[in-house]
Formats: sequence, structure tokens, C-alpha cells
Amino acid sequence: MERRQLEYFLAVVEHGGFTAAAIALHVAQPSLSHAIRSLERECGGKLFHRLPQGVVLTAAGEALVQPAQQVLRDLSTASSLVREVLGLGGGRLDIVSQTTLSVDPLADMLGRFHRVHPKVSVRVVDPERGSAVAHMVAAGQCELGLVDASVSTADLRGIDLPEQEMHVVLPADHPHPAGDTITPRELAALDLIVTPPGTKTRAAMDDLCAALGVEPRIAVETAHRAMIVPLVLSGVGASLLPASMARDAALRGARMLSPRPRLLRHGRLVWRSGPLSPAAQAFVDLASAPAQD
Repeated sequence: MERRQLEYFLAVVEHGGFTAAAIALHVAQPSLSHAIRSLERECGGKLFHRLPQGVVLTAAGEALVQPAQQVLRDLSTASSLVREVLGLGGGRLDIVSQTTLSVDPLADMLGRFHRVHPKVSVRVVDPERGSAVAHMVAAGQCELGLVDASVSTADLRGIDLPEQEMHVVLPADHPHPAGDTITPRELAALDLIVTPPGTKTRAAMDDLCAALGVEPRIAVETAHRAMIVPLVLSGVGASLLPASMARDAALRGARMLSPRPRLLRHGRLVWRSGPLSPAAQAFVDLASAPAQD
């Protein structure tokens, strides 16, 4: 079983067919089809049901997906370790992160990392739910994951990151009394712009309202986080955001308030047991060290 066969197999899975996979890989379709047939002979059975409009995984194919991803991840790590020993620069780092943690603290962490390791290429994947982060790291799809600390990651190694404070942003002309703080009851009475159920900021808002025995007043629910600040600025309602996003909204004209008592969250950086690539180990070392001013 060759690396190329596994790469072709996963490309067909990702793109849903041989033609699209061949185009994405920049190879001739007959070469890709031949490689898949050879892989099927080695595995002892069909990996795909060939259909008029594409392909569907067989049970055997489904069983191969996760091991294939992990084999390619391990080969990439081994190659990176050899390059590091030989003193070669570069490398690649794949991180999967929940959206709000990508904004804060991951963006700042990557800025610090890039200054020290400018030749490392970084890819950040952005699933909506924390459980998907843990799954992708455990399956070897990404080497590192950034997930809310409340998510179960029992089978993964990791470190807790510093707490991040959540803030409320309001339209500039909102009638909320002057000042820079807001109580839980005042927050629960606002028209809210929220993310879908299952996301961390939505859970924080739902928990706050549940503790007060009230239903949240949802003006807009959106999975498109890029909409949130424009919706606030247009007067639709208020939203609960991580500190960096709230500060950016304030710079654009929104009011920024701090809940009292404070609403805090913190993330956790996770990885599978076993050796990390040099790039991933360097990132873990950076995350473990105090940030320098």
C-alpha cells in the first residue's frame, strides 16, 4: 500500500468522484482510477460504489478513511522530523479551532508563532462545534486542536490556555444607561443576536437566561459570524463576543460593556499522544510559555 494510493483514495472521498479528484490532484483520471483499483486489490474488496453521478463509499471504504488519514499524518510528521534534523526550514501545521477561539486567542498566538517560524505554512480549519475539533484531532485530520475547555477531550493530551473575558456590544444609540458595565438581568432583557444552539457563546447566553428563569429575546440567530458586528451596528440588537471581537466592534462605533460579574471562558490546546511534527511541537512550546509584551 503506497502513500500515493491513500492520497488518491482520500481525494476521491473528499471530492465525491474520480473526475473531480483527478482535477484537484492535477493527474490524469486513468492514472487515478488505476491506483484505486490497485488499492482495492490489495485491500481485498471494493472501496467505492461507482454510480452514474459519482461514487459512494462501501463499508470497507468507510473503514479505511480514518486509518488512511492517520497514515498520511504520521508520514508527514516523520518527514518533518527528518527535515528538522537536517536543518531544513519550512514545514506545515494544521490546526482545527472553534470559531471564536480562532479569533481570540489563536490569531494572536499565530502572530507570535509566525514571527519566530516565518517559513512554516499554517492551515486553520473551522468547524462549528467543539466535539468536531476533538474528533478531527483524534482521527489525525489535524495535528492540533483549539477547543473550549468544557468539551471532553479525555483521549487527547493538552494544555489549558489563559481565560478570555466576554463582553457585550450594543448599537451606538442604544438606550442602555451610561456606563461600561451591564448586569445579567439587563443583558437578558436585550434583543440579542446569537449563534446557533451548540456553539459556546450561545450556550453562555442560554445558561445566563436559564439561571434567571427567563427566555432569551432572540432578534437574529445566525451561523455567519461575520454578520454579527454589522447587525449590531445597524441597530438590530446586542451580542456577546470575545474581548478582541468586542474591541473591534467598539472601534467601528458600537458600545462595549463588561458583564458584572464577569463572563469568562478559556480554551484548551489538544493533540494526540505520540511524537509531534517540529512545527506542532514549536507551537505547543509557544502556547505553554507566557506571552511576551
